[in-house]
Parts: sequence; C-alpha cells; structure tokens
Amino acid sequence: MTNAYTEIAFTPAVKHAQEVMGTRASNARLEASETERGRLGPNEAGFLAERDGFFLSSVSETGWPYVQFRGGPAGFLRVLDDRTVAWADFRGNRQYISVGNMTAEADPDPGKVALIVMDWANRRRIKLFGHARIVQRDADPELFAKLDVGDYRAFVERAVVVTVEGFDWNCPQHITPRFTEAEIAAALAPMQDRLAALETENARLRGQVTEVAAPV
Repeated sequence: MTNAYTEIAFTPAVKHAQEVMGTRASNARLEASETERGRLGPNEAGFLAERDGFFLSSVSETGWPYVQFRGGPAGFLRVLDDRTVAWADFRGNRQYISVGNMTAEADPDPGKVALIVMDWANRRRIKLFGHARIVQRDADPELFAKLDVGDYRAFVERAVVVTVEGFDWNCPQHITPRFTEAEIAAALAPMQDRLAALETENARLRGQVTEVAAPV
C-alpha cells in the first residue's frame, strides 16, 4: 500500500528540501505508513459536511497557480463516496479563472486541483489533491439534486466534481481561532439563558420587596 498523499506531494525537489532541513527521516516514515490517505473515511466525511467554505487551488495551462475561496451554507461541500467530493458552484465575479484552469484543453493533465478546508474554531484543516471536472445542470440532474442547497440565495451555474487522489490532516500550529456568527450564538446561548433566568428572578424579587414596602 502506498501513501497517496505523499506520492503526490513529495516530489524529488520536496525530498531534497526535507534533506536540507533535516526532516527527511520523519517524512520517509510518513511515506511508509500503512494509511493510504487516498480514500475518505467517516472522520473526513463528517468534517467536510460541517464546513461552510474552502480554498480551491487550480493551475493554468501556462503553469501559474490560482487560489480562490468558495463559500456557501454549511455542508454545501458534499462527500459522494470515499473518493469523490462535489459542490454546487455559485456565480461569483464571472472571471471564470478556476473554471478555465479546470477545463484547459492545452493542459496534458487538466483539472488538477488542491483544496484546503478549514475549521477555524477548532484549529483543524485538511488538504486534498484531486482531479476536477465540470458538470452542467442538464447533463446530470440527479447529481444536482444531491448538491441542492435549499433556500440559499445564490445562482448555481454548474457543479464541480473532484476525484480525490490524496489527502492529509494538517497540524494546528499557527491557526488563529475564528468563529462564525452561528458558532458564537451557540457558545453564548447558555449565558443568555442564564441571564434571562436571572432577570426573571430579579423581577420576582423586586415584586416581593414592593409588596412588603407598600403602606398598609
């Protein structure tokens, strides 16, 4: 069994850099690990299902990388099976750089992408390598039904389906915790409930004091 992630990521130049920096031995152990890192398991599927955005990197036929943020309602990035993720692609600035990169006919190996998916609050992230393909709505209505985002207000121009070639969980170093409005609301809910209970108790006690102090 090969480690699918390191087979892609650890090029000769990368291995040379590891040698120079003194980390080649530890990375060689990662290469030799029994974890394939090419098929998504329940842990990865659960993580991806909770996210509301990710960074998408594509490569042009001239060799230049391009990174774009893709966002939507939590769960819009769907795991279709242990080798496939997909999402409804919403209309953005209409430059179509990522779309062009993923469909460039001059590229001998078109559609190569990388995704970095973040969980800022819990300081977790996962990196995925894969091959992307564009799917138009009339070509696969069943797929679009699986990627439906309910009443989210956005125009879906296409679907993007990525065959996962390798992935790896990143270390939490240097991830600054950030929180969405929903996460902040959930964290504050117990405090707000307690505050409401105290206000109710305070009003009750004030009423009792008023009754005692009232003249006969």
